[in-house]
Formats: sequence, structure tokens, C-alpha cells
Amino acid sequence: MESLEEYSAWIAIGTLLVLLAWESFQPFFPFFRGKGRERVRHGFRNTLLGIVNGLMTSLGFVIFWKWAVDWSGAHSIGLLHRVSWPAGIELAVAVLLLDFWTYWWHRMNHRIPFLWRFHRVHHADPEMDVTTANRFHFGEIILSSLLRVPVLILIGAQLWQLAFYEVVMFAVVQFHHANIAVPPWLDRVLRLVTVTPAMHKVHHSRLQVDTDSNYTSLFSWWDRIFGSFRLRPEMKEIHFGLDEFDAEENQTLIGMAKTPFRSGPEIKKEEGTSTL
Repeated sequence: MESLEEYSAWIAIGTLLVLLAWESFQPFFPFFRGKGRERVRHGFRNTLLGIVNGLMTSLGFVIFWKWAVDWSGAHSIGLLHRVSWPAGIELAVAVLLLDFWTYWWHRMNHRIPFLWRFHRVHHADPEMDVTTANRFHFGEIILSSLLRVPVLILIGAQLWQLAFYEVVMFAVVQFHHANIAVPPWLDRVLRLVTVTPAMHKVHHSRLQVDTDSNYTSLFSWWDRIFGSFRLRPEMKEIHFGLDEFDAEENQTLIGMAKTPFRSGPEIKKEEGTSTL
């Protein structure tokens, strides 16, 4: 577990640097062309928020996850404690079930008004790039971390299996948030299995019909199975962010912290065209 945690930090940093370079030389949207200072400020805010959330999780919630894993094992509760499979198969099942939960947790964040108040911090970024993968309100992180306790018990997962899932999932999350585009043929191939930039750009659209789609974080098939898969024919027409949070004061660290407690419309409903 400790070695996985060490590797996860380096993998996250390495993925971030590669995608930052890709965005610099071949950005899909010219958000920061000739605006280096604005890009640094934008990335710093998002990344700092991610660091704070990461420290909070490591110092405050890993102990609860370890308790859940140990208790589940001691009482033989949870699916993986009821079967005897090779380690590789158990890992695959654990990753699938963890990602299944992540899909539904994300979907609930869009459907339940109380949860959306926190999750809209993530969607209020009008210039989505790789650093947006770190932009989550600490309230959302607290809730998701607490709910992970019963999930771990029900699955019967080991802590190292959770760590493996987190490493792979976060690398993919950074990839599909990045301000990049892969060749269309490659995007089609990749999204048979995983989430691609084309899929996730649709999810961050201001149109509610788009925002309420493509919820999955790692495996793209959950959206197909549960009818939430969506694509847009004209990717350049997508506009990120939320209308009610465009003001600069809402993009600061303090503004993001206050976002869940601000009044205003939940999501502006507009008409839009897209293809399934």
C-alpha cells in the first residue's frame, strides 16, 4: 500500500506535466493564448485546491477506509471475502465495482440538489484543462470519502486494490479533462473502453442536456449501459462553466469555497443539439 501511494504521487505529477506540455503546444481551445500569467493563476488555484483535498483525505479518511477493510475482512463481509479467486481476478472485480460506484456517485451529484451545490465548483471552471481534474470542493470530498466506507465493506476490497484503482482512475481523469484532442479515429477506439477528452468536454458543457451525460470516470461502458452516453458533432461550439458563476470572484479560492452556499439557479436549461 505504501509503495502504491508513493508511486501514485509520481504518476499523477508525471501525467500532469505531460498533459500540461501537450496543452501548451497543441491546445484544443485557445483559452490562454498570450495569457501566460492567467494560465498560471488558473492552474495554481485548481492545483492548490487538489493538494488541500489530498492532504485532508490522507490525514483524515484513510484511517476510516483501513478500519472498513479490516472490519470487513475480520467478519468475512463483502463480496470478495465470499469467493476464492486468483488475485488478478479479484483486483479486476474490485476495480469494476469501485468504478461502478464512482459512476453512480457522480450521477447523484448532478441529480440531488444538495450534492450539486458542492459539485458545481468543479463545473464552474470556464477554462477546463488538466488542472480542473483537481478542482473539487472539500465538502464533496468529505461526503464521498465517508460514503466510501460502506462501499469498501460491501465489496470486501483491500486497501491496495483501492489504491490501484485511484492511481489508474486519476490518470484517466487528468487525461479527459485536459485541453487537448486526440485524432477522431483514436478517440473512437479509446472510448470503447475508457473516457476520452471528447466525451468529457460534452459533460462540462453549459447545456444541461450535455452536462447530464457522460458521468463515468474510468470505464466508458457505464454510460452506455445506463443510457447517459452522449457526443457533440461540433466540439468547438462547446462552452464550459456555469453562467451564474462566471464572475472572477467565483474563480478565486475563497469564491470556490463559498460556491455551495451561494443562491442562484441550479443549472441554466437551454436547447442544444447533440448526437448519441
